[in-house]
Amino acid sequence: MLQNAAPAIVLLIVMVGIAWLLQRYRRHLPGAANRAGPHLQVLGGVAIGPQQRVVTLQVGQGEQAVCLVLGVSPGSVTALHQMPLPPEATEAPAAPGHTPAPAGFAARLALFRKDGDANR
Repeated sequence: MLQNAAPAIVLLIVMVGIAWLLQRYRRHLPGAANRAGPHLQVLGGVAIGPQQRVVTLQVGQGEQAVCLVLGVSPGSVTALHQMPLPPEATEAPAAPGHTPAPAGFAARLALFRKDGDANR
């Protein structure tokens, strides 16, 4: 019986050894390191049912960035819409201690009044 099982055991050991070697040295294989693909970032998602979601993704970076709206269900992923991202969405966020300039006339007027009171 061992005569019949020995070739199968040897073959199993060889297959496990090859799989271990490939996993260990896959970075050194030609072309394997550059398979990262495009930059993907999940911008948001909304559940529309128990197993259905609408998800927005940013694909790419900089001027090449595109926003995809996807419908995701257990059996499929469907592209619902595709649009380029506005330039302000692809810019880097402001520094942590930096507050953005207030928008609107009333907010700017309040800012100047506050600065004027500090100088007196």
